[in-house]
Amino acid sequence: MLLQTAKSTEFSYHAPDATNVFLAGTFNDWQTEAVPMTKDKNGNWKTKLDLQPGRHEFKFIADGEWRCEPTCHLSAECPKCVTNDFGTMNRFIDVE
Repeated sequence: MLLQTAKSTEFSYHAPDATNVFLAGTFNDWQTEAVPMTKDKNGNWKTKLDLQPGRHEFKFIADGEWRCEPTCHLSAECPKCVTNDFGTMNRFIDVE
């Protein structure tokens, strides 16, 4: 039997003008305030989570607004995005 263990995964979002940023995704049932992120001096918001192996979709919530990435308007522009049920984009990460 193969046991799968969680892997520490870092998330980063560049939003120098934001006052707060949270991370939501399939790993936390899209809870909007469950994972706060910390801002560094360069305006990058970061957090680390232990994620189980598999594909996880996620978005950032910057000052109450759902965000993927600034350049993710079309899937061709961002190879790590997928269209969601709302017609916008979700980022995804594959954890080995």
